[in-house]
Order: sequence, then C-alpha cells, then structure tokens
Amino acid sequence: MKTLLIVDDEKATRDALRMALEESFDCYLAADLKQATLILKNEDVDLLLTDLRLGGDSGMEVLDVANSRPNPPVSLMMTAYGSVDTAVEAMRRGAWHFVTKPLNLDEVELLLKRAVRSRSLEKENKILVRENESLRESGAKTSKGLGRLIGSSAPMAKVTGIIEQIAQTRATVLIEGESGTGKEVVAHVLHDLSGRPGEKFVAVNCAALSPQLLESELFGHEKGAFTGATQRRVGRFEQAHGGTLFLDEIGEIDSATQVKLLRALSERTIERVGSNTPVPIDVRVITATNKHLTDLVAEGEFREDLFFRLNVLAIDMPPLRERREDIVLLANAFLQEFAEENGRPEKPLTEAAMTRLVAYNWPGNVRELRTAIEHAVVMSNQSSLDIQHLPEFLFSGEALTESNSKKNALAPTEEFNLHALEQRAIHGALTATGGNRTKAAELLGISRRTLQRKLRDTSSPDNTAT
Repeated sequence: MKTLLIVDDEKATRDALRMALEESFDCYLAADLKQATLILKNEDVDLLLTDLRLGGDSGMEVLDVANSRPNPPVSLMMTAYGSVDTAVEAMRRGAWHFVTKPLNLDEVELLLKRAVRSRSLEKENKILVRENESLRESGAKTSKGLGRLIGSSAPMAKVTGIIEQIAQTRATVLIEGESGTGKEVVAHVLHDLSGRPGEKFVAVNCAALSPQLLESELFGHEKGAFTGATQRRVGRFEQAHGGTLFLDEIGEIDSATQVKLLRALSERTIERVGSNTPVPIDVRVITATNKHLTDLVAEGEFREDLFFRLNVLAIDMPPLRERREDIVLLANAFLQEFAEENGRPEKPLTEAAMTRLVAYNWPGNVRELRTAIEHAVVMSNQSSLDIQHLPEFLFSGEALTESNSKKNALAPTEEFNLHALEQRAIHGALTATGGNRTKAAELLGISRRTLQRKLRDTSSPDNTAT
C-alpha cells in the first residue's frame, strides 16, 4: 500500500481525509511544516497532500522540503484561495496537481491514484531512456533492442514476449496492425535481437512503387534489361545480404512480384531482372501490412502459398486505443525527443492536457500521438504543455467519455445477444468510416464480401434476432 502524508492545520480536515483515504493509502498526518518535515525525513512517503495555508507556515515550504528528499513524493496542493498565479507557483515548486476547497473526497482519491500511476509510468520511461543512452554510449553497432518499444500494457507485454521468443530465429515474420501502430519499430527490434544487429537493416515500402519498379528495387536488374536501365543495379535483397529485409505494406504487391518473392523465399536465391543467373542470398525477411492477408487470400488477391511462407511467425500490433495505459509513457518519451530535437526545454504536460490525450481515440495510433506531442512542444511558450498547446484535431473527434460510453451501451436484453452485438459493431464501423464499406470491413477484421453479406442478411424481411 502506498504511503500518504496529509498536511493541514485544521484537525477536522486531516481526520476527514484520513477516514476517506485510509482504505487505499497508509496515511500520516501533520499539522504544520515542522511535523511534515519530520515525517518526510524519517518515513518513505509516496504521496503528499498539503494545504497551502498552514497557520504561520506555507504549503509551498512543505513542497520544497518534499522535493529535497532523495525520492520525492508525488505532491498535490490544496487551498480555499485558488488562483492562476498560486497554481503556477505550486506547479513550479513541483506539485503534480492543484485542488481547491471544499474538497470532493472521491475526486481527491481518484487524483491520488492517478498520481501514483503517472509516477510509475514516468519512472519506467526514465529507465528506458537511461537504457537507450547506455546503448548509444557503448558503440554505434550496439542495438537498442527492446528499448525501442515503449509500453507497459498487457497487449505490449504480449508483443514483447513473442519478440523475445522468435527474434533469434531465421524464420520469416508477418507483422499485422493498423497504420501507425509501430510495425517498423518491431521489425527493427527483431533485427536488433537477431544475432546480426551489426548487419544491414534494409526497408522497402511496397505500396510506394509501381510493379516494374518494385521488381527492380527488390531483385535488381542487368544493364539493358529495360528502357532506362543504363547499368547493372543491385537490388534490396542483395543489399540486405547477411542482415534483415523489411517489406512494408506487403499486401500491395502485384501477382508477378508475388511469384518471384515466393521463389526467393523458397530457394534462397534471386535473379536480377534481365538475367537467368541465380544469386544466393542470406536474408531474414520481415513483412508488415495494415490489411488482413487472410481476407486477400480468400478474395484471390494474394497467393495462399506465399502467405504461408510469410506467416511462419506472426505478430499482431495492438492499436493505441487498446493500450491507453501506455499513452502517458509514450507522451513523455516523445516530449524528451522533440524538446531535444527542436532545442526547447523539456516541459511537463498538465493534467488537463494528459487527460485529453488519454481520452482521444487515436485513429492514427502512435504516429498520430507523436505528431500531437511535437506540435505541443513547438507551440508552447509557457512552463508546461497545456491543453491549448495541443493540435486542433484532438478536439474534433469523439473522445471516450462516460457519456459516450452510456450512449453506445447495449440494452440489458441485448447484452448477450450475438446478433445485436454484431449489428452494433457493423453500425459503429460504418459510422466511423463515413459509410465506406471497404474501410469498415478492415475495422471489423472481415472481408468486404463478408460485410456485404451481413448487410444483406440484416435487410432481409425474414431476418429476426433470436
């Protein structure tokens, strides 16, 4: 149980707070600066809740003492005389939050629990930063490894566990997940831990090239192989020899290139365009897609035999909305990165700003969060990054608020009705994508053909829910 020091010169307030919070925290009580200082020096205090006015003392002095400790507690300031200047001064002195009297005891308990979680995530982030700094200082060829992956949530723990298990194999890996979830970061981590981190990591965005250019990009070409081929070109497979080849958006490659890729994976040789001479390759192939390849296989758009070759090992990257507890950790890491990159001082996010970040649904996932934090770092001219420094798109979407949750809740009779659950999911996906059935099918994890069939079944006059 976390320890909490309550500092207030009114005994009734101290006792009321202790009674309300003692089931969640191990409480210490102090009436003035002297008592608070003694407890802070002799006890391991995790949280501090102090009044601003303490008779002849000031809560600001309590904050100073608390922050002078080797492991300072997370501090919250209380006052009946709230003002912007006082709040700013409290934050400058190290307060995590500022609450006004009369107190809402439930709100105070919630804030304290959030403070505990926020401090825990900050500590984890500092550990990751120190590990990365140590890796950089140890040499250019030393990998960052799992330090690249930021997150303590259960979905990310699952991803990390899979990576640790498969990284040092030679088998191909297929990484699936929405755009912006960090699929290329995972590919880098697999390379770092593969036993060949000093070798090349070569990445190709398959969606960015035409079929002819992609074939040449992957396998190379001989001089005169086609118009404009004025000299021999070594392809990405050969460039990655001994290392890792990462093929992003693998679901976009054409049928002819699929055949050549299947042969390369099967025989571990490639042929340059315009040549029949096989070239041996030693490459770990990692692929990624924001589509469901099983649906593309079912629709005849992707070769089944190639899918089996690529899907020897699989990693499913969770969207950010399913790992919200990682948002604070990610935001703090990006704050440090962009402050350094832009030559700005590192500033903390206010509670209001962090609350908005956690509430937003993040359709663009981690990439969108990076954009939001960079915007805030550049736009802030204050001592902290507040809600007004966040980009406008964070306020145009529908956040996951309690009212929205209630609005979308199922009626009691629908709670265990599979048909009702399915129809609500379909309706929600179509609403979220503006009626675009292809995108809605991707959100639902089904093929467009399956979605169309379900919509026809729903519109049928004979269709009834049982």
